[in-house]
Amino acid sequence: MSKHFPPKYTNKYSTQTLQQGLEEYFKVNPNITDPRQQPPEFAKILLAHDISHVLLGCDTDMYDEIKLLPLSFWTSDFKFDDYINTRKDPKIRPAIDIMYDDLIKQHGVLWLYSSILFVLPRLLPEVLIIWFKTRGTRKYYPFLDYESLLNRPLLEIRQEFDLLKFIG
Repeated sequence: MSKHFPPKYTNKYSTQTLQQGLEEYFKVNPNITDPRQQPPEFAKILLAHDISHVLLGCDTDMYDEIKLLPLSFWTSDFKFDDYINTRKDPKIRPAIDIMYDDLIKQHGVLWLYSSILFVLPRLLPEVLIIWFKTRGTRKYYPFLDYESLLNRPLLEIRQEFDLLKFIG
């Protein structure tokens, strides 16, 4: 992704629709596996992950990739237990593996693990702050049932699900 012109979907107050943000996400990240070209049994979880990038204004660098997982668990209706169950499902697990394979194909194994070790010290304080911000009663965005959100403006969705405070 070009750092000169950040995608519009990463703007906290973006008024583009979720669908427009998703199209932009695919355009600026041509190296990721496009879920729309995958078997339907696991394309949905890949697309849900990509939609989370757009909804939460996250980039695809290692920092945001690692941040996205707990942020998704704490702001969506897809929880850690759901993730574990998904990892156990032989029809869906390949979708999760594709996400890791994309990173390895693009950068290599050494880069992947050294990047994780490099960003964790910087990321852990932010994850702790996010955890505190997500405590208490909240309305979770639908992780897998995102279809009804596609034609709505990102700003409106982010306001409804109280996501603005998590976007830089």
